Amino acid sequence: MMTDAVVKPPRWYWVVAVALMLWALAGLAAFYSEATMTADAVAAMPDYDRKLYQSLPGWFNIVYAVATIGGATGALALLLRARIAAALYALSTAAVVVQFGYVVGLTDLVAVKGFVGGAAFPLFIVVMGVVAFLVARMAAARGWLR
Repeated sequence: MMTDAVVKPPRWYWVVAVALMLWALAGLAAFYSEATMTADAVAAMPDYDRKLYQSLPGWFNIVYAVATIGGATGALALLLRARIAAALYALSTAAVVVQFGYVVGLTDLVAVKGFVGGAAFPLFIVVMGVVAFLVARMAAARGWLR
């Protein structure tokens, strides 16, 4: 009778998994901060940022929540060595692409703030999602996840 063997992951896996969890917690903090922003905080924003924030469609926060919660649960799944990590990271990364695809591609953000001010960090976030997904897939393929 054959069983699926689960192999002990190397130390670097744990370092990466913890780093991804810290990254995810920062994302959750950013989401919470934006989702609970008071009217006074919005009023204190620079004019362009306030107008952009106020123009975001209703679905935007839902996609933002999926992106951040998906990333955090993906990171938790890596720490728990659960196979679902790759699927959670795929969902999270897809939500990030939709979120920033809208902001970078369908608003004048890059025209106003330039690539560095408007698109560099969103691009970095997408890259982090892809890296996390690839780490989770590799970990599953190497038998490190259950």
